[in-house]
Amino acid sequence: MDTVLAVDLGGTKTASAAIDEWGGIASKVKEPAAHSLESTVNQIAQAVERTNASVIGIILPGIYTRQTGVAWAPNLWGRDEVPLRDLLASRLSIPAVIESDRSGYVLGEQWLGAARGLGDVVFLAVGTGIGVGILSGGRLITGAHGISGAAGWFALDPRWKDEYAQVGCWEAESAGPALARHAGMPSAEAVVGAARGGDPRAQAALDSAADYLGMGIANVISLLNPEMVVLGGGLMQGLAQAGDLLLERIRTGVARWAQPIAAGKAAIELTTLGEDAGLLGAARLAFLHTGTHKE
Repeated sequence: MDTVLAVDLGGTKTASAAIDEWGGIASKVKEPAAHSLESTVNQIAQAVERTNASVIGIILPGIYTRQTGVAWAPNLWGRDEVPLRDLLASRLSIPAVIESDRSGYVLGEQWLGAARGLGDVVFLAVGTGIGVGILSGGRLITGAHGISGAAGWFALDPRWKDEYAQVGCWEAESAGPALARHAGMPSAEAVVGAARGGDPRAQAALDSAADYLGMGIANVISLLNPEMVVLGGGLMQGLAQAGDLLLERIRTGVARWAQPIAAGKAAIELTTLGEDAGLLGAARLAFLHTGTHKE
């Protein structure tokens, strides 16, 4: 049975695991994220040493350009681009296949999650930021420079705010930090807990985030005509089941704003893979590289 090494580089943690061709996960390790490039490469090299895998799939929170092997991941290594592929090739004894985390998430869901077997799927990751992984006709859509899916930059409000210049309009209005800011609370987790307890400020902040999410997802559906939009990330799946507070309001917004035929044919579902979506997506990348899996 073929086994690959999967690595999910996150802004706060790094996860790695040996994963077989059926999605079985073994030797899973979670550790704090390394915030220097050298330390990240060391973490990956140590993960390789723990397994007998012949190939490694890696996903990262940012932009990866396949043509050049250059990565941009400001939450990990600052705002400079880095030659990640060349650095790993000089250090590792096995080939590495690299993609953005949003692309990894949609691959994981299409392989073993809510969108299993579907060819036209969007994964919307909502946590500290917002990103979209896109499958069209079973193929990843990453764009000319690996930037496709940077949906946090969707322009949903003509009234300019300074924070839009840093993270984009959609992200500034809907992601976890925005939720906390709008409610005047220390974290998105605190907002969700307060809303469950009936706090009106917290509920108003959730409603505002859901309204913007509905608008943004409507744009995605009208543009891409997917079979399914899968919602994941910290806000939608991990923050005390925030998703059930938001999902119906989001669906209402989609029905209001999206092209009506496309909206009627697009299912909107929460992720079924939870925190393993990234690892499974990274493994899927590796299996596609080896030919064990087909697109």
